[in-house]
Amino acid sequence: MNSKERVKKIFSKKKVDRVACFSGMGNVTVEGLKKYDYAFYEIHLDAEKMANAACTSYELYGFECAVAPFDLGIEAEVLGAEMNFYTHKRKEDIVYPTVKKKAIENPGDLSVPEGIAEKGRVPVVLKALEIMQKKVGDDVPVATYILGPYTLAGQIMDLEKLLKMSFKKPDEINALLSSLADFLVELGNIYFDAGIDYLTVREMGAPTDVLSPRMFRNLILPHLKEVFSGVKRPSVLHICGDTNIIVELMWESGATAISVEQKNDVAKTREKLGDEAIIFGNIDPFGTLVQGSVENIRSAVKAAIDGGVDSVWPGCDIWPAVPKENMIAYVKAVEEFGKR
Repeated sequence: MNSKERVKKIFSKKKVDRVACFSGMGNVTVEGLKKYDYAFYEIHLDAEKMANAACTSYELYGFECAVAPFDLGIEAEVLGAEMNFYTHKRKEDIVYPTVKKKAIENPGDLSVPEGIAEKGRVPVVLKALEIMQKKVGDDVPVATYILGPYTLAGQIMDLEKLLKMSFKKPDEINALLSSLADFLVELGNIYFDAGIDYLTVREMGAPTDVLSPRMFRNLILPHLKEVFSGVKRPSVLHICGDTNIIVELMWESGATAISVEQKNDVAKTREKLGDEAIIFGNIDPFGTLVQGSVENIRSAVKAAIDGGVDSVWPGCDIWPAVPKENMIAYVKAVEEFGKR
């Protein structure tokens, strides 16, 4: 059973030989960049470089996926935001693209363009996905991600204003989120039509230390349901932070699987959701994978598997500076402890 077959079976709740070690988020590493002598800023702007970089974590470590892009600005850029790619930085500098100028001032200003497959960097991502499929698609799943509606809202308008209006003018924010959900469904299905094997929806702008479970249920969840009812499957919902008190709501979203980070007690999540839920998690991508020892990594992987995850995922993007030996130890620990 190769990695692609394994992951497909996991999404289908079919019997596998072991849990998988993969992700739905960025996992390019400095070692991967060195393989092609790329600067970090280059891989956000060039389809071939994006694709080559995305494949390196599988090629170098056996990490069981190829995922692109690596930044969170694709959707905001399509909607009119201006990005800073830090192309003036040195080759060795790891600086992620950021939004330089927001797209809108108020929710009613949103204008979704037609033909989004041809807007912004979407063509770059689509071409990269095509190259990735040719390079490694027979062996590992090829995937991408989109932002959740609320997280995207925070990318296209002032975040402080968004938060205030979420409490004071929820009708206006709901209308904005519904429009963004429609846009995200269209974009997600464009990616599926391009041949991806799964899609992750990253709603990390709605953690429980910012929004209460009640606010999550009333404001965030309805629009996540819109997204997951509209996009093809399989799909994954990822939310950062302590998600212990909203995991039932996350599963209620309609995603095929949910992804949780290291602050989540996966054993309790499994107990709450039962055996039918598909749960991915929950390795600390910085504290464990970058800063931890090989033994720390092995312990964290074993704890996640013992806690009941269906696959071992990092809690967010893998930080590019992760040591090569740690990535190798990470994958090997899953292979060792994850046998079914």
